[in-house]
Amino acid sequence: MNGKFRGLLLGAALLGSCYGFSPPRVMSPPAYYKQHVPSGAKLLSSSAKQTRNTSLYSSAAVSVTEFQAVSPPEGKKLNKLQSAVVRTLMVAFIMSMCVALPVTLFPVWVLYRLKIINRVQKEMISLRVGQFCSRWLMRLFPFARKKVIVEPETLTEPQPAIWVCNHISMLDLFFVLALDKKMRGKNRRPIKCLYWKGLESNPITCLLCKMAGFIPVDMSDNGNGNANEYDPKSFKQMLRSTKNAIKDGFDIAILPEGQPNPTPENGLQPVFSGAFTLAKMSRRPIQMIALHGLHKMWHPDENIGMACTERDMAARVYPSSRVYKDAEEFSSTFSAVVGHFGAHGKDLDDTELQLWLDGTMWETELTMRAATRMTAEDVVDDKESKPSKVEEGARSSSP
Repeated sequence: MNGKFRGLLLGAALLGSCYGFSPPRVMSPPAYYKQHVPSGAKLLSSSAKQTRNTSLYSSAAVSVTEFQAVSPPEGKKLNKLQSAVVRTLMVAFIMSMCVALPVTLFPVWVLYRLKIINRVQKEMISLRVGQFCSRWLMRLFPFARKKVIVEPETLTEPQPAIWVCNHISMLDLFFVLALDKKMRGKNRRPIKCLYWKGLESNPITCLLCKMAGFIPVDMSDNGNGNANEYDPKSFKQMLRSTKNAIKDGFDIAILPEGQPNPTPENGLQPVFSGAFTLAKMSRRPIQMIALHGLHKMWHPDENIGMACTERDMAARVYPSSRVYKDAEEFSSTFSAVVGHFGAHGKDLDDTELQLWLDGTMWETELTMRAATRMTAEDVVDDKESKPSKVEEGARSSSP
């Protein structure tokens, strides 16, 4: 047994002795099924308290599969030894993926080149291969403690959808692949992700994305946290590829922020309307996923990088896929619901969450905007109809 292998075994043993290893937990949220809707006065009051800073929202308890009410545990800060062990295992996972993906995808490529399987079969098999490698290598190198929160009906009754998710780390793709079965169920449809074309500069991610038929989006490499600069010429090809993927039976996954968020603790970055456009074009509802905690292992900010301050991550799959009326309604709902979970690892309180998911909160927001606009117009009309002091003086001095 060589020194490197002994080192990896020692790292795994230290990790287990420090805080144990456990498989991903699947949790169910508390019953939004109570359908508690407040009175009109309470609804307007709660909406008036809404702010654009989603970090101000209150937290909600969740319940485990046995439906016992508990709160998600706060992430435990790692000491220097634990952080070093987690970082070692994470790097070992990444390096193993760099070996496993080419080896396992090569037979699929050979079958495709020999025309034994067609393009769609090649993409579906390659997707499953990527999921298999991510899932089992995370078990071999357990650098993260994973938790999935999802409703039972999402797992048993999957519907065609446009899936949207926040983007908090370079690890997001690996975890979405590894936890796909936990998040979407064993009867899930195959899925294609939209990705930044710049990832093709890495031969491993390029191999996976091209073999699985993921859809590239071309934009400038201007750093995380800066405004996205898309190439309009690539949009036509992206829309064409998306239409073909839907026709072939795939779901579509998209990251509406467009880039990793360097400050997920403050909520989301600006949300783009691409997901709404794709949903409208395909006549499919949008279903939301929220990730939390991965940025504490590998942060998008290059100055922080693989700090590994915590090892707990959570994925939340929201129920009630919805057809949104316009892009603003989608972006507001996504920012409020997913932004809060991404920042805190907890849902909004039950009532507020339900109001956002069923569209009531957005309708209330529109009502309040209309009331504010009408009030402002009334003030302007009053000023215009009321004579000025100069006019009053002129009238009084006239014979």
